[in-house]
Amino acid sequence: MAIEVFNRYEKKYLVRAEIYEDVQRVLSKYMELDEYNKKHPYYTICNIYYDTMNNELIRKSISKPKYKEKLRLRGYGIPSLEDKVYLEIKKKVNGLVNKRRTRLVLKEAYNYLFTSIMPEYKEYMNKQVLNEIDYFLKLYNLVPRIYIAYDRRAFFGIDNRDLRITFDTNIRTRRTDLRLELGDHGEKLLDDNVYLMEIKAEKTIPVWVSKMLSEFKIYRTSFSKYGTEYKKTIVQKVSEGERVECLKQFYIPQLYHQRYTFATPQLQI
Repeated sequence: MAIEVFNRYEKKYLVRAEIYEDVQRVLSKYMELDEYNKKHPYYTICNIYYDTMNNELIRKSISKPKYKEKLRLRGYGIPSLEDKVYLEIKKKVNGLVNKRRTRLVLKEAYNYLFTSIMPEYKEYMNKQVLNEIDYFLKLYNLVPRIYIAYDRRAFFGIDNRDLRITFDTNIRTRRTDLRLELGDHGEKLLDDNVYLMEIKAEKTIPVWVSKMLSEFKIYRTSFSKYGTEYKKTIVQKVSEGERVECLKQFYIPQLYHQRYTFATPQLQI
């Protein structure tokens, strides 16, 4: 079974294309590729982030509080309604990231997120995580706000499996078609010559990692995919005096009515 609970520190860096291959060569001495990356250069991760109608969660997040939290629906590749995906709750307290997730069938996840009625427990679910997510859904009135996809190349430490370093490229976002099965299209968030590198570790990073960062002059950043898109798309447009009418096209009943018939209390798919 895939790991469903994570406690670790995550540090982010923007890596230029001209040093990307050099960094990869250093990593290959101490780390090994993710099993999928041994056959494919990248794998695609697709997410839908949920927030309140007034963007409460992301607005709080970009203010850099000591505690923040978010909820997202994650798939690997483009899932069908019958495929299993992950519903994740992610918290960050004083720099320590706690991620908890449970598997759900995609149509099952949509039903749950729309009705807030917990699905009937099945063996592939994490019951404790479901209870935590249920509390989260009762605490906030959430709707799907943004779709974010990217292509990832991941490394694991050979001697320390808790150490993980990932590279995300072709980060794309959209604020329409907020469903995982509708494809991974979207607008580019970063230039093609920049990679987002994340170092994930339960404790301190090894000395060789620090030396590598120093050698290639790679500096830590507070880059957030959702936060960057929000500031670029919403905050910037508002500050420029542009009227942003995003809420109507994101509103959840419209997304469901376009394709499905409702029944009470469960959505019939």
